Amino acid sequence: MRIDLHCHSTASDGTDSPAGLVAAAARAGLDTLAITDHDTTAGWAEAAAALPPGLGLVRGAELTCASEDGRGGQCTIHLLAYLFDPHAETVVREYARTRAERRSRLRTMAERMAADGYPVDPDTLLGDLPPDAPAGRPHLAQALVRAGVVGSVNEAFTELLHGRNGYYVPSSKTPVREAIDMVKAAGGVTVLAHGFAHQRGPTISADVVVDLVDAGLDGLEVDHPDHDDDSRARLRAIADRHDLIVTGSSDYHGTNKTIRLGARTTAPEMLDEIVARASGSGLLVGA
Repeated sequence: MRIDLHCHSTASDGTDSPAGLVAAAARAGLDTLAITDHDTTAGWAEAAAALPPGLGLVRGAELTCASEDGRGGQCTIHLLAYLFDPHAETVVREYARTRAERRSRLRTMAERMAADGYPVDPDTLLGDLPPDAPAGRPHLAQALVRAGVVGSVNEAFTELLHGRNGYYVPSSKTPVREAIDMVKAAGGVTVLAHGFAHQRGPTISADVVVDLVDAGLDGLEVDHPDHDDDSRARLRAIADRHDLIVTGSSDYHGTNKTIRLGARTTAPEMLDEIVARASGSGLLVGA
């Protein structure tokens, strides 16, 4: 069984449509994939409708959260939420808030760049996005690539969208404990995404991870492309000590990243545990 539980589509910042993501998973020989777009369930229906016979689909999302870092400060972390009820009142309310905040933030960043002469039109940028899509810096990065300002999304972040200049606008993120409670109330299962991926930026300490377990966190994404051997070993030790779900995933974004589908995978018994704990929605399998 080949199971990849962290994949993105054009519903957030991937380059494959939800249907295209499902087709790519089938070509890659996956048995089950999860669609986990950032802060949205907008791709669920299209992905479900495109399932070929025998391919499993875990419907989920990757939530952007704020957390104490365990060193006296704060940092951004990401929470994978699986098989929750997308119509739960708390989920609908929080998604509406984050979508509106993200669009306002993206417009401000685009306006600042346009004022400095960059070929970015805020109205066009936002107008090209579906109304329920979570707008973010990757969309601005893609616009800069299309305009020939930079050669890649990674270069856009490194050179212009890194947060150390006047273009960046900080975002208002959901406190992680509130996000865990929200997903639990909606019948879902929560897994900390790439928790020790230090190359991405500041991360939380092991003590904070344990505190989140006490707050209801179900599992840890251990086998991720951005985790080195030491990070995987430390996360696995925490998972073993606290009897947590352990997942492995590619964090696939299509051509926005070089990682291929199925580059890291999850053990079948761990998928079974996610399904067993969830009550908000179920695993879909193409007929």
